[in-house]
Amino acid sequence: MSELAFQRVVIKAGTTLLTGKSDKLDLVRLKSLVKQLVHLHRVGVEVLLVTSGAVATGRQVLRRSKETEIIDRAATSTGEGPFRQVLASIGQSRLMQTYIQEFDKYDIPVAQALLTRNDIADRLGYLNIRSTLLSLISLGVIPILNENDVVALEELQGEIFGDNDTLSSLVSNIVDADLLVMLGDIGGLFTSNPEDDPDARLISLVERTETVESYAWGSTNALGRGGMVAKLAAAQLAAASGATAVIADGRLTDVLLRIVSGEQVGTTFLPTSSNLESRQRWMLSAINQKGNLMVDQGAARALKSANSSLLPAGVRSVVGEFVRGQVISVHNEKNEAVAAGIVNYDSQDIKQIMGSHSTGINEILGHDFGEEIVHRNNMVIF
Repeated sequence: MSELAFQRVVIKAGTTLLTGKSDKLDLVRLKSLVKQLVHLHRVGVEVLLVTSGAVATGRQVLRRSKETEIIDRAATSTGEGPFRQVLASIGQSRLMQTYIQEFDKYDIPVAQALLTRNDIADRLGYLNIRSTLLSLISLGVIPILNENDVVALEELQGEIFGDNDTLSSLVSNIVDADLLVMLGDIGGLFTSNPEDDPDARLISLVERTETVESYAWGSTNALGRGGMVAKLAAAQLAAASGATAVIADGRLTDVLLRIVSGEQVGTTFLPTSSNLESRQRWMLSAINQKGNLMVDQGAARALKSANSSLLPAGVRSVVGEFVRGQVISVHNEKNEAVAAGIVNYDSQDIKQIMGSHSTGINEILGHDFGEEIVHRNNMVIF
């Protein structure tokens, strides 16, 4: 293995990689992944694994003792979302047991961490997670993370991550990783879905994610919840927090070792910022998924180039609902995310004052929490 290009790496192993698009765990692929992680660990790379596969493992366990017809009836009566939670609760312990058995062969300890978005959105929770993960790394333990599907309700938009793509980027942000690798069964970002279009071309390098957003598509696999849309959003968040992100085919021989050595494999997303302070990193991780603000061209330009606060006059629309003190994203008129920050007013208040001068806030609302909707000191720019 050549000289290492990265020292702290978060690896996301997707559902399609770990199952081969079947309804059970592919042990050959899992063992290959573990072997590569062990190699990196032994040469001094700090690795964290975000793994999918709990739902597929749970279904596999059930089918050993129950007929398919019985399982299908249970899924129908319970509902798709809740039944995924049932399968995850069965499969997560078995999935972790499989990883433990494989890593034990190399005398490398591992630790499990199950997270929800709310765990990270809370500032104290964020700091506790960061402290725990960094302590595990310092002890030579490989953290294995997954979404806590049992308590992360799909019906509550914004409470779930989405096939662990978002979770992996948030973990990358939390631990200050310099590389995020998302492994699946697709060779990277293409100009169209290569499964449907034989003329689809691989995009090897992306400097700004907004230039390739039109090439993303959703999940085509019933066992997963991600797709290229989720991966692109994850790459954007990782890049904004100062990490390189790579989307690659996890079935390729030694793909992880090659990427960490600096070889160009799949699609590479370059960092768009560096040296974010801890509070800014938390803001990136805590963005409310239920609402955002859209601003005009002048406001977007002022945020990005002049380090300005966001004032009511620049806001054009309010999407969804949020409350004062939450972290929301700010979008331009093309619906591209340009910033995130702690909002000083509820969404309902902003609907009343948007487009107005800051001096009129108290007259309109009957109260005043400051002239800024988001102060520049409480904001991070993408």
